[in-house]
Amino acid sequence: MTVLWSPETLAIGAGGRMTVPFAASGISIDSRTLQPGELFIALAGEHRDGHQFVADALRRGAAGAMVSGVSEGLAPDAPLLLVPDTLVALTRLGAFARARSEACVIAITGSVGKTTTKEMLRRILEAHTPGAVHAARASYNNHLGVPLTLSGLSPDAAFAVIEIGMNHAGEIATLATLARPHLALITAIEKTHIGLLGSLEAIADEKASLLAALEPDGTAILPRDAPLLPRLVARVPAGRRVVTFGTRPLAEVRLIEAESDAAATDVVASVLGAPVRFRLASAGRHLALDALAALAAASALGLDPVAAASALTGFTALPGRGARRRLPLARGEALLLDESYNASAASVRAALAVLARQPGRRIAVLGEMLELGEMAAGEHEALAPDLARAADLFFACGPTMRLLFERVPDRLKGAYAADAETLAPLVAAALAPGDAVLVKGSLGSRMRGLVAALEASAVASAERG
Repeated sequence: MTVLWSPETLAIGAGGRMTVPFAASGISIDSRTLQPGELFIALAGEHRDGHQFVADALRRGAAGAMVSGVSEGLAPDAPLLLVPDTLVALTRLGAFARARSEACVIAITGSVGKTTTKEMLRRILEAHTPGAVHAARASYNNHLGVPLTLSGLSPDAAFAVIEIGMNHAGEIATLATLARPHLALITAIEKTHIGLLGSLEAIADEKASLLAALEPDGTAILPRDAPLLPRLVARVPAGRRVVTFGTRPLAEVRLIEAESDAAATDVVASVLGAPVRFRLASAGRHLALDALAALAAASALGLDPVAAASALTGFTALPGRGARRRLPLARGEALLLDESYNASAASVRAALAVLARQPGRRIAVLGEMLELGEMAAGEHEALAPDLARAADLFFACGPTMRLLFERVPDRLKGAYAADAETLAPLVAAALAPGDAVLVKGSLGSRMRGLVAALEASAVASAERG
C-alpha cells in the first residue's frame, strides 16, 4: 500500500486521537466506493449519518475511520480516529495536505465549463508530466469536495487542479483560501445562480473572490469576452499577472476559428502569438472556448503551446456534459446527447446548437433551469427561438419549463409532464431509429434519472426485437 497519510500526520492534520495507530492510502466519504487502505470519514449529512456505515467501511478494507460519535457494530479494537467534528477535521486535513505540498495549484471556477476545463487541463498536464497530476474526481467543488480533493494530494505531485463552485455568497472565498492557488482561472460569467445572488455583478464578484487567494507570484486567467471583465481585473491583487482567453483581438489566447460537424470540432487558435490547431472529438463552440481556458493556464505555466494543444486532440465531452451514446432500438438506434448534469441559459443554447448539427429527427428534452429567482420565467421563455431552430420535437418537464413549452409552435410540442420520472416513458415511446435526442436540465430537475430510464427502455426494446 502506498502511504499518503501516516498515523502521525493523520492525527496532527485532523486534530484528533487514534484508538489504534494506522496509516492510509487515501480518503473516502462513501463506503460504497471506498478502496482498501483508505480512511473512511463519517460525515453527518442532511438525510443520513456516515457513522451508520463505519462498520461496513471497515469490512470493505478501510484502514480506519474518522468519527465524532458512536458507531454500532464495531469491534473493541476498531481503528478509529476520534475528532470533535468530522467535517471540520476533513477541512483541516485538506489544509494540512495543501501546506505540505509543493505542487503548483490551479483553481478553476466560473458559471459554466468548470469541470470540462478541469479535465482538459488535467489531460494537458498529464501529457507534460505523466503520473504527477492530482485533480478533483467528478465535480468535487463544494465545502466537501474541495477539502476531500486536497486531502488526497500527494506531497510528490507536481500539479493539482482544484474545481471550486458555489451555491451561496461567500463560499468561493472560503474554499479559495483553503486551496491557495498559484493560478486562478475563471471560465465565464453567466446568469447561473442569479436567483441566489441577485445580479450579474454579484455573480462576477463572487467568482472574483477566487482571485484574492492567489499566491504572491500567481496568475489570473480571465475570460476576455466576459461583459464584466473590468470588474474581474479590478479584483486581481497587485503584482499578479493576468492572461485572458476568448474571441476578442486583445485576448492573449485567442480563438481564430472553431468549425463543428455533428461529432467533432476543429479549432484554430493563437496562444501567446503561437498558432495552434487541434480537433476535439465532440461538437460545440463552447468546448473550443473551454479548451482555450485550459491552454491559457498551460501557457501561464510555461508549457509549449503546440504540445499542449496536441494533448487536447481527441478530447470527448464528459458524461452529463454532452457525452454521445447510442440507444439500441428494435430496428436501429438513436443518438443520445447526455447533457443531464446541469443547465443554465448559456449552456442550454450551446447544447441546442450541437443538437442542430445532428442528422435525422432532432428531439430536445429539457428540464427546468433552477436558481434563477425572479428571472426564471423570462430566461426559460427566451429559449424559444433557439429551440425552434434546433429541434423538430420538444419534450419538457417542470412548471417553469412549461412556460417555454407553451411558447413554442405546436409542431414542436411532443409532451409536457410535471417531472422527469413522468416524462421519461413519453420520450421513450416517441423515439425512432435515426433520432438524435438531447436531454438537459439542472441537477435538481433529475434529468439524469430520465437518461437512465431512456437507456433501460432502449435496451428492453432492442431485446424484444
